[in-house]
Amino acid sequence: MNKVFTLTITVSSKDIDSLLHVNNLVYVKWMDKIATNHWSFLTKEHPLPQYIWVVMRHEIDYLKQAILGDEITVKTWVGETRGITSERFMEFYKKNVLLVKAKTIWAMLDAKTYKPARIREDVLKVLSPK
Repeated sequence: MNKVFTLTITVSSKDIDSLLHVNNLVYVKWMDKIATNHWSFLTKEHPLPQYIWVVMRHEIDYLKQAILGDEITVKTWVGETRGITSERFMEFYKKNVLLVKAKTIWAMLDAKTYKPARIREDVLKVLSPK
């Protein structure tokens, strides 16, 4: 497994739905937030503005609920990367209890043309640090 990146989120009232738990769509927003933060962290010393990422697919398993005030630890890491796609895995925990696990397939695009861009060595070095 590649290096794990972690983010902590406290559940606020805007995250809660009519069932009094975190709404499913909120997890998708959090997935985008941690993926973006992780990419920024990985490229902070060597930015790669010529590329952008778009989601092709989400697979999400909702296992347990989170409620108002819960502190959620989100862990993410990069999986297989080849062609134009890269897997990203995420796990959401309350203390040591796994609440949600997800896998997202991202596609890399050229930032100017928005056309798919083959993932080259410069990006692989960032996504797969040794």
